[in-house]
Amino acid sequence: MRAFRLMLLSLAAVVVTGCASSHVLTGTPRAPIDPAQVRIYHGPPPGQYEEIAILNTSSGALTYGEQNKVDSVLRKLRAEAAKLGANGVLFQGTADGYRSGGVSVGGGLGRGGGRTFSSAGVGVDISPQQKYASGVAIWVANPPPETAMPPAPATPPPAR
Repeated sequence: MRAFRLMLLSLAAVVVTGCASSHVLTGTPRAPIDPAQVRIYHGPPPGQYEEIAILNTSSGALTYGEQNKVDSVLRKLRAEAAKLGANGVLFQGTADGYRSGGVSVGGGLGRGGGRTFSSAGVGVDISPQQKYASGVAIWVANPPPETAMPPAPATPPPAR
């Protein structure tokens, strides 16, 4: 029972620390806003903007799939920027985290109280590699209008 409790606490610690976002203030924060109002910029927005903070985050220890990892870090960057009152994130990029993974095998033999004990174990690490992202939380005084998505290409009529 004690081993199960320790394993559960360890898993909770991995999940909590794997989801952390952080920031370093470089400007003046503003009143928090809704994360849905925060836009991601892949280059400096036109016009003037004010830097508020440098942001860092990760996808989390239990996020599988490349697109899910990217979606996760972008969502976390928006949320962290919104807490600081920034209406934009100047996206700096992503990087893949280190993952040791692999299979480990161990065994042992012991003796105590006139009896012989033996044990063996196999462990497999199936945790996904985390995605890390960074950006700069910014306040854009007059954000440009969002560009419309290009229309989807017309589907050709079915062949007869």
